[in-house]
Order: sequence, then C-alpha cells, then structure tokens
Amino acid sequence: MADSKDKKGFKYIIEHMEEDDAETRALPEWVRLEYAHMLQLVGPSSSVCFTSLSASSIPPLASYLTESPGGSKAVLSPSPVLSFLSSQDPPVPKARVCLLDPRAEAAISPADADSFDVFLYGGILGDDPPRDRTGELRALGFAGRHLGPVQMTTDTALGVTKIVVEDGIALEDIAFTDFPTITFNKHESIEMPFRYVRDGDGQPILPPGMREHLKADLDRTIDDF
Repeated sequence: MADSKDKKGFKYIIEHMEEDDAETRALPEWVRLEYAHMLQLVGPSSSVCFTSLSASSIPPLASYLTESPGGSKAVLSPSPVLSFLSSQDPPVPKARVCLLDPRAEAAISPADADSFDVFLYGGILGDDPPRDRTGELRALGFAGRHLGPVQMTTDTALGVTKIVVEDGIALEDIAFTDFPTITFNKHESIEMPFRYVRDGDGQPILPPGMREHLKADLDRTIDDF
C-alpha cells in the first residue's frame, strides 16, 4: 500500500440500525462489546464512525468507548450516513465510499485501498438469519464489495476489511473458522452461527468480554426454565 494511504488512513462507518435497550435507552451489551472491538481492530491512522445513533445512546456509549483501548478513534453521530458524509471537511463523495454488501458482485481486494476512502456497514451484519438491512444503503447507490459467502458479525466484517485494505492481504488468504462452538465447561457450550477470523491457536477472534457475556446470557436462559 502506498505511503500516502498509510498516513491518511480510512474511515469505517457503521450505520447503526439496532434498537436501544428498552429499559436503559442505551445500547445492548453485545453491541457495545462489538463496537469497542472495532476500535482495536483498525489501523493507527484510521477511525470508526458510528452514525444514526439515538440521542439517548450517545453519552453512555461515548463513556464506554473512552474506557476501551483505541477509544479515541471513535466518532459518534446521530446523523444518517449521507448527512454525515456531507458534513465532513472536505465532504466525502459517494464514489469514494464502499458498502460492504453480501449481495455485491465483487469481493473486496487490496486494490480497493486506492479506490475508496470510506468503508460502510449497514445495520448489524451478524443477523441470524440475515434480514438484508444493508438493502437500505444499497438503494443509495454506493459501490459494493462482499466478504465471502458466510455471514459475519459486524466487528469481524470490519476486521476483515482492515486486513485486506490496510494490511494488503487477499481475502482468500485469511484464516477463517465457520460456526465455531464456544465451550465454557463440559456441560455448557454454544455454537456461533457466523464466520470469524481464526487466531494462531485456531480459535475464533471474539470481542474482549464476549465469552463472559455469552456465558452470563446462557446462565440467565437456563435460570428462566
């Protein structure tokens, strides 16, 4: 990748489409964990922008991310993505934005680092089954790239994009694990219905704190019976 691109970095934009927690009016814990993980995954010159956030969710999310590694890379906005792009100095033209779209014809590649400055994600890519919330952004006319045939969580999708466009590694050369089983003990485990990047030990790379959250959620489910 060219030196100028290394210095410039990229913007990764999450057009938020999840509902706030009904009681706290803040984001659910699993969403906060994924969002914090994104800040750790991007390169040192890049940033993560969360758009279309509710006014009530921004203060607690800002506080949460400030305490997370890489939190200074977060930009929180209540504006929808088109308004956010127009408000930048200078404004970001639509042609320089790549929508990560499971229905796109072409896969993302290292060459896209020269074609785009912004990589955009719609909703939560980890829906199971997928609900195609990305379709709302597809209708706005952004160029699209896909990340392969298997559904990913949003933080995984962002991390994979970073590996391709910032590290210059081809999508087919990334080590993945599909539908891994997270084992807590000999009696409790859960299968994750997504694709993850695999670490050096062959384990899925999850957001810090996600295993504990999944275990607590599993325990609550058992207690409800």
